[in-house]
Amino acid sequence: MDFEVPDGGETIPLPGFAVVTGFFSVVGVATAMALLRWSTRPAQRFVWTAVSLTVTSSVPPLIAGADTTTAIALVGLHLLAAAVMIPALVRGLRGALAVLRPLG
Repeated sequence: MDFEVPDGGETIPLPGFAVVTGFFSVVGVATAMALLRWSTRPAQRFVWTAVSLTVTSSVPPLIAGADTTTAIALVGLHLLAAAVMIPALVRGLRGALAVLRPLG
């Protein structure tokens, strides 16, 4: 399958998926850490933030003019990454809260 987007007509390289997914996973970790530090309900706020950003990031593949198969695959990849990262980070936040709660 070629992941070609008509704006510029270039094919998205396969390693590009890993780089972008890794980058935004790091952004997710940083967001979770910030919420842990400054929020009273970090896990709940992280879920809302992450789900909102996942939905938002799923829009460009749908409106970029790519063919249906490419658009569905790109949205599916967004959802797959979110399905892995969001629960993992929420578990981490809840675990950190369980450790920190007795201290403070």
